[in-house]
Amino acid sequence: MSLQTATDKVTTGVRNLTDDVLQSAQEAVQTTRAAADQSLDKAEASVRALRRQADPAIDDLAARAQDLAARSIDYCAETSARARRQMQQAAEATSKYVAEQPGKSLVIAAASGALLATVAMWMSRRRDAY
Repeated sequence: MSLQTATDKVTTGVRNLTDDVLQSAQEAVQTTRAAADQSLDKAEASVRALRRQADPAIDDLAARAQDLAARSIDYCAETSARARRQMQQAAEATSKYVAEQPGKSLVIAAASGALLATVAMWMSRRRDAY
């Protein structure tokens, strides 16, 4: 056997070995891609399942928040109307009392004014002391 023939055989062997290694590497890459795709598909399915579970809970919370807001608005409106009615009743009762008892009303108004003036003077003196 000549040197050239031996070299050709070694070269062919190395080439075949290189082709085999390259093919094995390509198969490994394809297997890795397939495994990664499969893992991503599983993760995506899990995320979709979690989203399906979370959507009803979020809808329920939103409905509860709207219900609470509506009840709060109704309560505030009712309380405001009640306060308005009570103020109207107090004003009517005061007007009726003044019409029926003008002398007493004048004395009560003067006494209330004097009391408020006394409290105001006392508060201003106390503030000046500090």
